[in-house]
Amino acid sequence: MTDLSWIGVWLLIVGAVAIVLEGAVAVMLTVRIARRAEFLNARLKSEQAQLTSAVDRLNQALADTQVLWQPYRRLLRWLGHPLTIALMQSFARRRAAAR
Repeated sequence: MTDLSWIGVWLLIVGAVAIVLEGAVAVMLTVRIARRAEFLNARLKSEQAQLTSAVDRLNQALADTQVLWQPYRRLLRWLGHPLTIALMQSFARRRAAAR
């Protein structure tokens, strides 16, 4: 009869030990996740800095290209006009038909 009264005490002790072990595992996993998050944050900042410098270089190249193409702007507008394109296509068809 006394053995049955100790079952509840032992179950309480085993339950408390299980809760403590789960807490320890949760703390270890949380520490691992926090370290990984710090590493990924540092890596993200590095990649973001590289991306920002690349965008700056691209914007500078685009500005340089616009300055270089400025004298040809009127010619490019004429070449992009639908009537000019139709005329060029007409010449191409005539040339293809003549062959």
